[in-house]
Amino acid sequence: MNESNGNNVSLPLVRRLEAVGFRAWPAASVQYDGSWQVRLTGGHSSKRLNCIVALDPSDGRDIAIRLEKASRKFVSYGRPLVVRETPLTPPAMIGEMRSSGWERFETVIVKTCDLAALDLPETMDHLPNHDIGRFVDASLTLSGEGSSFKPGLAEVLSAIKPPLGLFTIERPQEGPLAAALCVQDNDLAGIMALMVSAARRGEGIGTEILSAALRWARVRGARMAWLQVEENNTAAEALYKKLRFVEAYRYHYWRDASVA
Repeated sequence: MNESNGNNVSLPLVRRLEAVGFRAWPAASVQYDGSWQVRLTGGHSSKRLNCIVALDPSDGRDIAIRLEKASRKFVSYGRPLVVRETPLTPPAMIGEMRSSGWERFETVIVKTCDLAALDLPETMDHLPNHDIGRFVDASLTLSGEGSSFKPGLAEVLSAIKPPLGLFTIERPQEGPLAAALCVQDNDLAGIMALMVSAARRGEGIGTEILSAALRWARVRGARMAWLQVEENNTAAEALYKKLRFVEAYRYHYWRDASVA
């Protein structure tokens, strides 16, 4: 029998996707308190890079004391304390946060697809490049974030150890239309970012660039793709359903409502 939790989630799959996720989006500082991974990154505010993630459901000792200790560390980075709850989070930790007035404030769905089963074009219309600066510029333009984010994002991308594909679609008169980041970790391929110009959504550009990234990963030997999407992102959900992505598990972010 496969190990699973009460929601029929495969815990071995969760552990594997969490592990490749850490490598695909590496925090600058990673420390452990028991099975808790404390992730902090001074140069980038991403919640995935600045949170506590518990990796053993049985590690439920001294929750309040350990959260207070972690809080001081986050304060030293100028960050609010954030906990990412996955199916591996100890129930005692969730109970402590709930009883202390913490709140869930975001839910993210992790999805996977079987690359072998996908009907992808055999030709590569878009090849990845290795110009991190160009990709960062395109990403910031598409996301609407300011240039102040450029050093931090470039630092994160430069720290990724597995092979990565940086995909962009640009037009001389329009600038960047779409960007995608794919990190291939042996037989797994993570889509870590996918952005399409707001003015060009609904034209198939998202499908075009995502298909190119998945095709690149499959040619390199990846057998399963995975990605993360915020709950209620209906536009992205439609695209991922089209490419046969299915839900593997969900995670939630928590914060102390009294200091949020």
